[in-house]
Amino acid sequence: MTLIRLITSICKGLVPMLLLYSLSSCSIYPKFNGASIDYDVTKTIQFADFPIRSAYVWMPMHAMFNNELQDTYMKQTKLRQVNRGGDLQLAGEIVEYSQINKGISADGYSSQTQLKMSVNVRFINNKKHTDDFERRFTATTEYDSSQQLVTVQEELVQQMIKDIVDQIYNATVANW
Repeated sequence: MTLIRLITSICKGLVPMLLLYSLSSCSIYPKFNGASIDYDVTKTIQFADFPIRSAYVWMPMHAMFNNELQDTYMKQTKLRQVNRGGDLQLAGEIVEYSQINKGISADGYSSQTQLKMSVNVRFINNKKHTDDFERRFTATTEYDSSQQLVTVQEELVQQMIKDIVDQIYNATVANW
């Protein structure tokens, strides 16, 4: 009788450990990147250069935008980048980069300045042309007018680029 109790107590302790071990060895790690792409159908993406076509120009913005756009798709999807004939195609231009006085202080001088960036995008989905569009995406940010634009420009432009690229990504492949 004691041998049966001993075996029963060992089994009671052993079963939960075996169950825990088997569950931990087959864990599932989902990847949430927001893309809703059928990779059996859509495999490639093609990017055209997005030149600056605005009246006001800050040259580093061109490379910053193009790099961020391509990096986002390459990091968040399994699409392969091609130079021609992409299943998805993105083209466009940076059409606005401007600043306006947003707030006036008690002494009559500008206290806040708004920086604005707009990008015109042409999207072609060669696998489903009903998704094609041409649309303008815009982002704005503000900074204290006591600061020189040259001291805050890179950081603010990077913020606006990130915002616009997120908008483009969501409009093209996220389909929320």
